[in-house]
Amino acid sequence: MTAAMAAVKPSPKDYASDQEIRWCPGCGDYAILKAVLKTLADVEAKPEQTVFVSGIGCAARFPYYISTYGFHTIHGRAPAVATGVKLANPDLDVWVVSGDGDALSIGGNHLLHLLRRNLDVQFLLFNNEIYGLTKGQYSPTSHAGTRTPSSPTGSVESPVSATAFALGAGARFVARAIDTAQAHLLAVLKQAHGHRGASFVEIFQNCLVYNDGVHDAFADRSVAAEMQVLAEHGQPLVFGKDRDKALRLVPGQLTLETVSIGRDGVGEEDILVHDQTNRALAGLLAAMQPPAMPVALGVLYCDPALSYDHAVTAQTSAGPARTGDLSEIMRAGSTWTVKG
Repeated sequence: MTAAMAAVKPSPKDYASDQEIRWCPGCGDYAILKAVLKTLADVEAKPEQTVFVSGIGCAARFPYYISTYGFHTIHGRAPAVATGVKLANPDLDVWVVSGDGDALSIGGNHLLHLLRRNLDVQFLLFNNEIYGLTKGQYSPTSHAGTRTPSSPTGSVESPVSATAFALGAGARFVARAIDTAQAHLLAVLKQAHGHRGASFVEIFQNCLVYNDGVHDAFADRSVAAEMQVLAEHGQPLVFGKDRDKALRLVPGQLTLETVSIGRDGVGEEDILVHDQTNRALAGLLAAMQPPAMPVALGVLYCDPALSYDHAVTAQTSAGPARTGDLSEIMRAGSTWTVKG
């Protein structure tokens, strides 16, 4: 940390590197970088104790643009590298940056284990529903019918829900945000950073070149109020331009529906209140899709548990289970001899 940063509260520019940013003009990555730099400043992160790890793709350029330690690794393996970094030095503040293709295709297995182990890192998944760096092939999150160079007549695959995947993998913190909704994105990133354990944040991001407007059905400002519901713990799930719509459980069913407040006998007591410790509710919120339902944003699930790195450190600190000659240890217990 520089003398200037030690003397006064740091600003976002203190965390920006001197490297030329090489993303396409208008890319959503710029907005995410801005929010991350602001988050680092707000939490007064120490550059010498902060590490950004990325895989392959447009999002993977992130470590170059932040004045901290960083690893630009290989396709899909950022979670594995981040695990090694965190276990080697648990005091480091580790962020993992990945795209929907990098994280959910070749990297799906690695992401699953990072989340189920509950490694204390922030995992940011940039979801633009396309492979941008390799020129626009459809990705695991692309919707059916998406026309790309690799699916010229339209994809016939059902897309992966990144949030549902994270919940299914056992993640203890799962959130969603939009690249251009800066105030909300910043709030989510700060909550993710404050969580001890794996914090998974899906960020809906626009690719102006290969998949422009893919999230407009809910992210565009003209429809945002009607097609987004912000999940806040302990607060009613209300939305709409006039705050006159809400979510409630269908009586007798484990299903959500939208209702108009004050109509058809719907009162405040009928409105569903968000409980971020309820994994089943988080799953229902993650499943909502426009135009039938609004998209749920914010912290959908948060239920802290002992992190993997802390558990490993505690086990190691307790001392090895056995000591002595390696040869004797290898031959102890159940052994057998193979005869020709």
